[in-house]
Amino acid sequence: MWLLCTVPVLVAVWLLAGWRRRKNLARIGQPDLLKTLMPDVSDGRRTFKFCLVMAAIALMAVILARPQRGSKVATDNRNGIETVIAIDVSNSMLAEDVAPSRLEKSKMLVENLIDKFVNDKIGLVVFAGDAFVQMPISCDYMSAKMFLESINPSQIATQGTDIARAIRLSSMSFTQQPNIGRAIILITDGEDHEGQAMEAAKEANKKGINVFILGIGDPKGAPIPVGGGEYMRDDGGKVVMTALNENMCRDLAKAGKGTYIHVDNTNDAQERLDRELSALQKGETMSVVYSEYAEQFQAFAIIVLLLLIIEVCVLERSNPLVRKMGLFSKKRFVILALLSLSFAASFAQSDRSCIRKGNRVFRQQQFAKSEAEFAKAVELNPDNPQAHYNLGCAYMMQENDSAAVAEFELAGSMEKNRLRRSMSFHNIGVICQNRRLYAEAINAYKESLRDNPGDNETRYNLVLCMRQLKKQQDGQKKQQQEKQKQKEEEDKKQQQQQQQQQQQQQQQQQPQQENMSRENAEQLLNAAMQNEQDTRRKVDDAMRRMKSRRLQKNW
Repeated sequence: MWLLCTVPVLVAVWLLAGWRRRKNLARIGQPDLLKTLMPDVSDGRRTFKFCLVMAAIALMAVILARPQRGSKVATDNRNGIETVIAIDVSNSMLAEDVAPSRLEKSKMLVENLIDKFVNDKIGLVVFAGDAFVQMPISCDYMSAKMFLESINPSQIATQGTDIARAIRLSSMSFTQQPNIGRAIILITDGEDHEGQAMEAAKEANKKGINVFILGIGDPKGAPIPVGGGEYMRDDGGKVVMTALNENMCRDLAKAGKGTYIHVDNTNDAQERLDRELSALQKGETMSVVYSEYAEQFQAFAIIVLLLLIIEVCVLERSNPLVRKMGLFSKKRFVILALLSLSFAASFAQSDRSCIRKGNRVFRQQQFAKSEAEFAKAVELNPDNPQAHYNLGCAYMMQENDSAAVAEFELAGSMEKNRLRRSMSFHNIGVICQNRRLYAEAINAYKESLRDNPGDNETRYNLVLCMRQLKKQQDGQKKQQQEKQKQKEEEDKKQQQQQQQQQQQQQQQQQPQQENMSRENAEQLLNAAMQNEQDTRRKVDDAMRRMKSRRLQKNW
């Protein structure tokens, strides 16, 4: 757009040239006399021709500025179903019999379900002792994930489990479009404290709505953690145990002509739910999409050509019969040069035609074809950041995340427009976030916010990734602590086993020692008895000798 500054400069030069022309003509004679001598000369035509040239130059500057028009809201007809997901947020959903907890497992299941939706509409309802709409039914899957992440038991002050209220509120959340499959997915542990759930499920079925019940938890029961290693207790001081009521869940699904699915630590519930929803009737839904930014230089180029043609056809003289061919031949080269430049520009813009074609098939969800068109655009012009960005989007929709990140990084390094550059890094953050690479996602979101600080979605994702990274680090610390505890317990067990082995060895050695001591004792006893006998014999012999001596002496 700085080229527009040349227009006032050229106007000033033209005015100066006109002043000098009039000054030179004044040296020849009076102006009135000169007009009679040159009746074919027209100052008005000269001014008109100059204005045409200036307009053409100004429009050429606009062409080089690449005018674009986009963000046009359009309606797109799609075939899908309408689904309202009602999530139980009572305190019993904090039980950890399903990892990491019943509520977190429910969120993960719903998030995976949203990722597989394409043409379907989704709404969110949360309930406990009361129920309210968390998100109205729509095709905005990104907002659904944002609202899903913020669900927690503190949203509803009235505790309890009013399933009937949740089903009735979900039934009123659907649109009025005919011939479309509708489903209520109710995720709960089945502890209905209010009643009338069966009647509500039957009423929903009469409206053509299938009620699917996802029972989450362990039928044996589990305590409810309240933090600090403590568990919720009743008025008597006993630990409260919450158990999955499977019988009630089955009855509810039967009344709503749906299916009961038990949610545990496996992915079986997710696969079964996908199969059940795919069997529902798909009808025509209306959704809003935004078109891409389209180049609009063609119309300005056509206007420039028309202005130049008019400028050539309009001559400065009122009677062009004498000099018409000469003037036309002089201008012919200018027209041919401009036409050559236009054709060269259109050839240079062939990568843009590939991008436009790729955008059309991308909107039709033919991502493989759009990838091929965007790849052609990259081959024709490797320095086009828009081609790299669109190719990354095509890879992203086909879940080729590594290639998508590479293209987004190229687009971010080439793009000079800050808003477009921020979009590239935002998409890198989304891919890393989906892969649970929260540290890399945080860096990408920060880079995006440097170029577009007012992007609320990027700020929200950044805060969310920071929380998830903290949870991940805390989980890793807990795992390390648990591993360390397990190692210590194993070391203790090994020490205990060694001590037991030593004790067993000592016990095995003690009988041998006892046996040897008994033998020694017997030997010592025998030796002592033998010594005693020998002593007695000696004493008897001595006594006998004394008696015999006396007798001999008396004799």
